[in-house]
Amino acid sequence: MAQLKVQQTRSTIGRKANQRETMRSLGLKRIGDVVVKEDRPEIRGMVQTVRHLVTVEEVE
Repeated sequence: MAQLKVQQTRSTIGRKANQRETMRSLGLKRIGDVVVKEDRPEIRGMVQTVRHLVTVEEVE
């Protein structure tokens, strides 16, 4: 199954609470953090919520 590499590129300071919580749920705490998650609809939805704060690429 494909995986998504998610990297935090912008800060969560001054963002809405749901965006901060979504970043924490993804496992991202600071700029430059990278996590690899399974490509599932739940993860895609979380990434969509914080799309302006992260970069995403598919990993085989």
